[in-house]
Amino acid sequence: MGRALDAMGVPVEQRDSAYAVVDPDGAGPRLWFQKVPEEKSGKNRVHLDVTVRPDLPREERPDAVRARASQLEALGARRLYEKEELGSFWVTMQDPEGNEFCVQ
Repeated sequence: MGRALDAMGVPVEQRDSAYAVVDPDGAGPRLWFQKVPEEKSGKNRVHLDVTVRPDLPREERPDAVRARASQLEALGARRLYEKEELGSFWVTMQDPEGNEFCVQ
């Protein structure tokens, strides 16, 4: 894993906290990985944050996030709650298998 993180430019001192993998061409999604304090209570799970459009002005983001959440609901996801904190807005959702993810 260290060699992969080296290739992605993740500094050694930050490898155990949070980081993102970004498509260098900007065409694919950004994958955000974050260490969480909860202990493992079942099978391994991954929490994904789906970024709608990083270039949107802050005031337009809530409507765009809600629209994307609605699209995902139509595909079988379930909206759990919305949250706004420290200038960020996101919707926490759950896929049909119970895995949580955030749309931001």
